[in-house]
Amino acid sequence: MRGLVESIRGGLNLGRDARWDLSSLLNAADARAPRPERHLWLIRLVEWLRRPIGRQDKNLPGSESGTTPVAVRRLRLMLDVLERHPEHARQVRALLQSIFGTLDAATLLADFGFSPRSGFGSELSERLRARLLPATPDTGDLGQLFQMVLSDEGDAHWLESLDEPTLHRLGALLVDETQQQYWHRAVIDSIQMLASQVRAVGLSASIRPRLEPSLMADRPFFQLTRCAVQLGEADAAGDAVARRQQILYLRALLTTCQRAIDSVRDHLEEHGVSVDIVFQIEQMLERCERIETLLNCLASTAPARDWQWLLAELARGVQTRRSLGALFSHHYSMLARKVAERSAATGEHYITRNRAEWRDMLRRACGGGLVIAGTTLMKFAIGALGLSAFWGGFWAGINYASSFVLVQLLHWTVATKQPAMTAPAMAAKLEHIGSSDAAIEDFVDEVAHLLRSQIAGIIGNVMTVAPVVLMLQALAWQLQGSPLISEKTAHYALHNLTLLGPTLGFAAFTGVLLFASSLIAGWVENAFVFHRLDSAIAWNPAFVRWLGSSRAQRWSRWWRANISGLAANVSLGLMLGIVPALAAFFALPVEVRHVTLSAGQIGAALGTLGWNALQDPDFWWCVAAIPLTGMLNVLVSFLLAFRLALRSRGLKVRDRSLLYAALRRRLALAPASFLWPTAQVEQASSARPGRH
Repeated sequence: MRGLVESIRGGLNLGRDARWDLSSLLNAADARAPRPERHLWLIRLVEWLRRPIGRQDKNLPGSESGTTPVAVRRLRLMLDVLERHPEHARQVRALLQSIFGTLDAATLLADFGFSPRSGFGSELSERLRARLLPATPDTGDLGQLFQMVLSDEGDAHWLESLDEPTLHRLGALLVDETQQQYWHRAVIDSIQMLASQVRAVGLSASIRPRLEPSLMADRPFFQLTRCAVQLGEADAAGDAVARRQQILYLRALLTTCQRAIDSVRDHLEEHGVSVDIVFQIEQMLERCERIETLLNCLASTAPARDWQWLLAELARGVQTRRSLGALFSHHYSMLARKVAERSAATGEHYITRNRAEWRDMLRRACGGGLVIAGTTLMKFAIGALGLSAFWGGFWAGINYASSFVLVQLLHWTVATKQPAMTAPAMAAKLEHIGSSDAAIEDFVDEVAHLLRSQIAGIIGNVMTVAPVVLMLQALAWQLQGSPLISEKTAHYALHNLTLLGPTLGFAAFTGVLLFASSLIAGWVENAFVFHRLDSAIAWNPAFVRWLGSSRAQRWSRWWRANISGLAANVSLGLMLGIVPALAAFFALPVEVRHVTLSAGQIGAALGTLGWNALQDPDFWWCVAAIPLTGMLNVLVSFLLAFRLALRSRGLKVRDRSLLYAALRRRLALAPASFLWPTAQVEQASSARPGRH
């Protein structure tokens, strides 16, 4: 024992304050200890392996190489010591075999990394539970113990860094003939379990109808489990030729199954996305990859490297299983893409590309301003009722939502709703950036088109809403001898809308709500398409009896064409009214500043206070806030939607300098093109190759 301690201290020179140094770990190795203590020993051993190097570690083997992970160097030290002291090597081997030999290896090889349920929500709750509740080493689940042992982000790296000699030395310590048979059998069992799980999900009611029929002609999912069973039978019989044939056949079936699973994505792209189905197909593909890895371990003549790669991948899976961000970003990527694509299709209607379309946008924006004039006065009327904060916000939201829907039904427009819809359409232009100068110029054209469209929309809204409100105020003075809003309310409106207050911050927050409404619109339209509600309206017997066949068909087409706009308008209106009320409940100073509504309120205040208000600096501070409010409404909602569209497409803009240079060049040569469609730019754009 004394020689052991001296040899360890000679190689490691541990400090006296280290509680679990190598000598104490080797002394504590006891295969007859209770299960929790044996598992704790393994956890402490790996903690010792990854412990950062201190001054006492200057003689650690491999210190001459700064690239070798410290865990690998400590592992070599431990193996050196155990090879010099066979008695302790036997104790450590017995302890490790007592740990792995009494646990079900399939919980690691076949179950670890996969959700026990098929739903996204259940996986989210499982990860939350794992993050919030502590785990216990007193477990019979090898997967759970694996998570506790290899819990550090760097574990996968040092496992991959193990060299061939160290791998063989570690294998000699861990695996004797009995253990080799045990793990061999566990691999076969895990392959069969994974094949059964892939078959069960692949033939489930949510996946089966979405598989490509041509890929299902040979019934690959049915054959998968049968082939896995036959592989086990050939292995048990010791028939090496039959086993090799079954491995090859199983790999071919896996390829066909993976192609069939990928075809579900194509179906979802066309017919709407379900996050639960995306989650299921990702789990199926990962199980197929796990089967491939286990087949490599089974068929390899030198399996040490395959086991090393498997353990490193499982160690990476420990971090993935704990990450909520990875779960959301991965499984919502398809939904985000589909939302962005649907918004892009809608956004095309909001981008003007020539003078005729620009004038039409201005006309439709004037119509929208006419409706918002009534919305503004109705807002003051609701405020005069003296309702509680929530109900005041609720009815204000109903007022906004009704007005926005009316604008949509009349085919008019509210300017600030455009950016969140137009950003994905612009992001589509970036897919081919860098392929040619024409692609860059196309994107610059879209920027100019968008800015012109926004300016036309804001000008049309503002130049209509304020005069109409003033005329209604003048009419009220003529008919009833008093304005529609009180002088106190008018002063309060000017006090709120001044540029000297928090107006710009509230305008930016309103841009966030505008972006959120576009997300809701895309999500609702995706759900509408995914659940085939247009087909249900057209063909459901109850609807056909109620509406008649031709009317049901018309209603189906109308809802399919308008569902996105309705969802955007209703959600935006309700958020503009209710969100400030809910924020006030939590004492958060949050309000909304919508450029068109703000212009209408300033017009209403002027109609009450009269021309004397023009001599009041407070009035002009409010007028000065209008263009900045419109700019922030547009800019924030556009940037958020543009960022989502880029991320959903997996794009990285590597040619930003080229884009910026092209924008600066256009700004220098044709600045007016960003304000209204000039004949010169219009002709150049239409003549460019590849333009529609």
